[in-house]
Amino acid sequence: MLHCASERTMSSSLRSYFAPPAAALLLVILGLPAASPSQGQNPTAAEMSKKETVASALLRTVSLQEYEVRSVAEAMPENLYAYRPAEGKFKSEKPAFGPSEMRTFAEQVKHVACANFAFAAEFEGQQPPAVCDKGGPDPAKTKRELLIYLRNSFLAISKSFQAIKPENQFDPIEGPYAGPNTRLGLAGVVIWHNADHYGQMAVYLRLNGIVPPPSRPNPPPVKDTY
Repeated sequence: MLHCASERTMSSSLRSYFAPPAAALLLVILGLPAASPSQGQNPTAAEMSKKETVASALLRTVSLQEYEVRSVAEAMPENLYAYRPAEGKFKSEKPAFGPSEMRTFAEQVKHVACANFAFAAEFEGQQPPAVCDKGGPDPAKTKRELLIYLRNSFLAISKSFQAIKPENQFDPIEGPYAGPNTRLGLAGVVIWHNADHYGQMAVYLRLNGIVPPPSRPNPPPVKDTY
């Protein structure tokens, strides 16, 4: 098996230790501790429950997905961003949406970033970017441009998650990507979508002899700037 469930799971301490900047910052704003190298241990479940909110629970989970997705995007060498696991398998098909064949790694990164911005727009009741299934309208192309685009998309998602409260979690959400839905339901779609594409992107790395950072003994932190 190229990628098993155990490789998808980091320990509790690693999840907090390597919480990426966007979600980790918001956890601090919400009054919940974000672990750092100097902190020795994470709060217990009982301690956490005293300050837990809908937003903090969602941010804690999406911080893991942010680390997984951004870390594999950083780990893939730029010369392999054009890598496609299988060429020409679907060129004769004309799907209603999505690419006509398997995405390149760059297309995976761009799709995830565009989708995050689209979901964030739907949270706000705004018009989301069009055709994220085919890459979307953003001009990002190089590895650096795509990493910035991806980082900023998680900032947008983290902001949307921070705004979810008990009184609005079941508010209706409309939109072409995840609607009709509720605010809480859309948050679940966001987490699922990022986890789905992390699983695909991790296989791209392994097919090129690269161990995905979340599966390494000492996972490196993601970068703040590019």
